[in-house]
Amino acid sequence: MRRKLAAGNWKMNGTAAALAELEALASVVTSDGTDILICPPATLISRAKDVAGSVAVGGQDCHANASGAHTGDVAADMLKDAGASHVILGHSERREDHGERDEDVRNKAKAAWDAGLVTVICVGESLSEREADNTLDIIGGQLAGSIPDGATGENLVVAYEPIWAIGTGKVPTMSQIGEVHDFMRMRLERRFGEGVGRTVPLLYGGSLKPTNAEEIFAVSNVDGALVGGASLKASDFGAIITALDAA
Repeated sequence: MRRKLAAGNWKMNGTAAALAELEALASVVTSDGTDILICPPATLISRAKDVAGSVAVGGQDCHANASGAHTGDVAADMLKDAGASHVILGHSERREDHGERDEDVRNKAKAAWDAGLVTVICVGESLSEREADNTLDIIGGQLAGSIPDGATGENLVVAYEPIWAIGTGKVPTMSQIGEVHDFMRMRLERRFGEGVGRTVPLLYGGSLKPTNAEEIFAVSNVDGALVGGASLKASDFGAIITALDAA
C-alpha cells in the first residue's frame, strides 16, 4: 500500500509570521489516509516543527557532504537536527538556478538517506523538450541518474513537475500527466522490483490548485502533490488535502 502525500514547498517565502498559516493548517488536519508535509525555508524549520502538530516538516535542499567549508549550505544532518523528516532534492529551480546535475542530486540523496531523511526527488521536462516529444526520455534519464541504489517506499518519493507548468497557470492534460506517472511507475518497478517500485509515492506538481486538484488526483499513479504557492495559505492547501483524501 502506498501512502498519499500532500507536500508544500514554500520556496524562498516566509518569515516567522508565516508560521501562523502552518499552525492553522495543523489545527484542522484530521486526515488518517494522507501524510502532510511542509518544507519552509531552512530558517524556519525548527520553529515550524514546534507548531506543526501531525504535519511533517522538511528542508528544500541539502549538501552532499556531512560538513566542511561550504558557506551558506546546509548538511542533511543539520536538517535532521532541526526537526526535518524529509528533504526536496533536484527541484527544477535548483537544477536551473544552481546548475545541479543528476549526479549532484544522487549524491545529495545518498547523504539524506544516511541522515535518516526521506527524499522527495523532482523530475520534469522543459517546454522545448515537451514540444520535441522528448518528455519520457528526459524523465527516464533523470530517474536513472538522480535516484541512488537502495531506494525503498520508505525513503523515496518522486515528484513530477513539468518545468513549463510551475507557477505559470499552465497544466498538462490529464492524459499527459497519466502517461508520465505510469512511465515512472514502470521504470521504478523495472529497476527496484515490483515490491519496491509499487510502494514509492508519485506526486504531481505544477500549477496545482484547489480548483483542479480533484481531476488530477483521479489520474493513474498520482499519489499526491508537491504544491508551491498554494501551500502558503492554510485554506488553499487544506482544500487540496481534502481533495486528495477523497481520491
